[in-house]
Amino acid sequence: MPSKRAIGSIMSTAILSKRHAEILRMLREEGTMSIADLADRLGVSLETVRRDVKPLSGDGSVVRMHGAVGLAGQGGEAPFERRMRENAAAKRAIARHVAATIGDGESIMLDTGTTTSFLARELLGHRRLTVVTNSSDIARTLATVNGNKVYMAGGELRSDSGAAFGVSAIEFISRFSVDHAVISVGAVDAEGLMDYDLEESEFARTVLACGNRRLVVTDHSKFGRRGLVRVCAMEGVTGLVTDRPPPADIAEALAAAGVRLDVADHPARVDGAGEAH
Repeated sequence: MPSKRAIGSIMSTAILSKRHAEILRMLREEGTMSIADLADRLGVSLETVRRDVKPLSGDGSVVRMHGAVGLAGQGGEAPFERRMRENAAAKRAIARHVAATIGDGESIMLDTGTTTSFLARELLGHRRLTVVTNSSDIARTLATVNGNKVYMAGGELRSDSGAAFGVSAIEFISRFSVDHAVISVGAVDAEGLMDYDLEESEFARTVLACGNRRLVVTDHSKFGRRGLVRVCAMEGVTGLVTDRPPPADIAEALAAAGVRLDVADHPARVDGAGEAH
């Protein structure tokens, strides 16, 4: 009969194997994830996740980065493609939620970003849309289908995102007035929306000025971050769509500014050890 120590060792190994499988499953769904997000989703400590990831990294299943981890084989991807895999399930849920609020025949302006690229894919079921964007990915996704009209801002395309920025791009989109102006940002705190690139921030600010409905889409990982460049205060948008409720200070700032907050249904979200809801 096995000793208590042996039984304990077997149980610990089984629990560890289950967490390893859960980590790999989440990375397949979400792409690259931060150690903090993994700990939150699994309901364990940061140190426990680091210990769990170590053997997975050792056998080549995953690749460790600065405070994050991703499936092996993603290292050769372009930066934009790699970002498309980060929190992919959350971004897809946000995009699906927003797409349901846009009608056939309406006009929409989208800046470049991974969440707005997911939104473009969710809009493939719509018809006769007028789309204005600076993103070659979004333009390519929605042009030539379902009777859509797509206008793309010109200029030099960035090698990392395939998007156009600068004075000519801003002058081009400024000519339009659309039903829905949608931007994505890299950081949100109680003072407003921020990003890390001057040209991207200037372009996003102009997009918002062109919309009747001014919407920011962002997953929960951006909450509490401070970017380098301010895009706008909370009053600059009419709505924010995300995948998890924001911290109390951000929620209060949104309410004070009269911004509608929508939390998209995110079936892949996990609280605790594997309890999805």
